[in-house]
Amino acid sequence: MKTGILGGTFNPIHLAHLRIAEEVHQTLELDRTLFIPAAEPPHKDVAGEISFAHRLAMVEAAIKDYPAFQASDLELQRRGKSFSVDTLEILRQEDPQGERFFIIGLDSYRDIASWKDFRRIFSLCHLVVTTRPGVVIKDSLQPLPVAMHKDFCYDEDVKKIRHKSGNYLIFLEETKLDISSTQIRGLKRKGQPIEHLVPAAVAAYIEENGLYKENPYR
Repeated sequence: MKTGILGGTFNPIHLAHLRIAEEVHQTLELDRTLFIPAAEPPHKDVAGEISFAHRLAMVEAAIKDYPAFQASDLELQRRGKSFSVDTLEILRQEDPQGERFFIIGLDSYRDIASWKDFRRIFSLCHLVVTTRPGVVIKDSLQPLPVAMHKDFCYDEDVKKIRHKSGNYLIFLEETKLDISSTQIRGLKRKGQPIEHLVPAAVAAYIEENGLYKENPYR
């Protein structure tokens, strides 16, 4: 099985998340794509202290019309800090013969050397880096320590960079939607509309549960 993996705080999930997932899913012909909200993000707090239950519920609402998309509470069940390498290891154990495609943005890739056991990530999955239209990647391995560069080679047959594990480093240009969760939270605090930025079901959930107001109900 070919599984896409999209993680994040999803605080809240928005249309750009869905667009990225759709494009990667179609381009790489995946069987399913997992949306995995972080329970305890290691690098930042959850803005507004919105609970995991709310963030998972918003993901479920957002993807309900996408049969190949699934929401996962794996990082809540595991407990502890939500390190990507630990999540990927569990997914590998659950489906040893399957292929995992871990989807991250270019900014995250540029910072990947600061992640826990980041070298291990390349052995656990194909790494899919989404880039903005027109962005030219001059040195794909630049974010990695020089000593790691020998672990990669260019596979002429598929025109991709291959890790020694057999997994690939894949760069895909996304359709740019200028949307951020920070923007949505700010608009909601000001009482301004967000329906053009999130799925209708997510907008309704936020309103019904009083989220992202100055004194949200939790």
